[in-house]
Amino acid sequence: MVAVLAGCQFREDTYVDFTDIDGASQLAFRVIGQHETDLSVSIPENCYLPDGTRLSEYSEASEAVPASESSNQSGFRRTSSVTGAGILQELLKYGNQKKVIEIVGTYPSHDADGNEITLSGKVMLPRDGNPKRMILVSHYTVCSNAEAPSNCFSIEGLLVKSGYGLIIPDYIGYGVTAKEVHPYLVMDLTARNVLDMYLAVRPWLEAIDRVPDDPELDLMGYSQGGATTMAVQHLIETEYDDADDINHVSLHRVFAGGGPYDVKATYERFVTTDTASYPVAVPLVLQGMIKGNKLNMQLEDMMQPWLCEHLDDWINSKRFSSAQINKLIGTKVTHNLLTEEAMEQKSDKVAELYKAMTVNSILSLYWEPEASVYIMHSMDDETVPFTNASNAKSKWQDANITYNFGHYGGHVMTCLRFIYAVQTLLQQEEDERKQYEQ
Repeated sequence: MVAVLAGCQFREDTYVDFTDIDGASQLAFRVIGQHETDLSVSIPENCYLPDGTRLSEYSEASEAVPASESSNQSGFRRTSSVTGAGILQELLKYGNQKKVIEIVGTYPSHDADGNEITLSGKVMLPRDGNPKRMILVSHYTVCSNAEAPSNCFSIEGLLVKSGYGLIIPDYIGYGVTAKEVHPYLVMDLTARNVLDMYLAVRPWLEAIDRVPDDPELDLMGYSQGGATTMAVQHLIETEYDDADDINHVSLHRVFAGGGPYDVKATYERFVTTDTASYPVAVPLVLQGMIKGNKLNMQLEDMMQPWLCEHLDDWINSKRFSSAQINKLIGTKVTHNLLTEEAMEQKSDKVAELYKAMTVNSILSLYWEPEASVYIMHSMDDETVPFTNASNAKSKWQDANITYNFGHYGGHVMTCLRFIYAVQTLLQQEEDERKQYEQ
């Protein structure tokens, strides 16, 4: 694993200064910093995985799990052995773009009350030439501000090596809004915040003469980002589908992995199994639902006093990664985290909570995806229960969706596999297009 991570270089003397362009003051996306990253040999050290650990801390030895060999019509995969380090090495081999320009900026959006708010995020572009197409990435769960896309190297950035451009918002509660409480899994709000960044960046790309070769947009996200990505697709297809509208968004393809598409089912799994394999998710979900939806209840009604006491220090301070918080919590037993009332599924407060969770579940909407979608989920996922994926397949059985389910290891390992799958599918599409043009 060392060879994958060693030798990363940052340069401040990039050949184009995106902080100083004509008409910058008239653009919604305001650049506040940039640097150049060399991906010819390695992945930057400040790259985090979905469990909050640095990529450099990732253990290859514990992650020898199955790799896809073939599929059947049900979408399930037979498997053979592969390692996380092997996947990373393969990702580094893709593409001929060695240099990535990372541009941090701010853009206008709105908070849960409809008030104007300034959010932040990162744009990643190949150093040479225009991007082939832009990919709007909704990131997975982060807890420390160091893990926010504007402050780290998002592992999806490896796709830039193949010539794609990425737009990765921070979400409310991270980046320039780190002092705010993150409205975890509040679907409509987060989806709109994400899309607002794309709408702000699009004219900026025109201003810097980096318009993508293909004007259509790809969406991508894993874990929390998987559910958010589907919510962004819903928002685009229901509100931004008018070709005559200046804000029209044309979708090309959507990639979603390991997502909590059914928040209520995920919470029920915590309770019925009395196990929270990713314990920080419990306070994150409760705080997101109660505060983000302004429910008539207090966190103290649902969480054990000791956990409430540490909520601001451990979670809302944004000082600790999810891996560190999980160690601080020190238990995966759900009833040690929740009050008796929260564990009682038929209580009045749980009923109110379930209502909010249903509203914030993409599967509760009377909507079926129109653009082509690829959904991947491991049946071994210990963080986001597989029931989310199986429920999605039942709900969207008539949509243009390719499902990839199999025994792919845990949540983190499947994240690496998901990014590799996206890269492979993008390459296959390019190869098919070239063959057709010949």
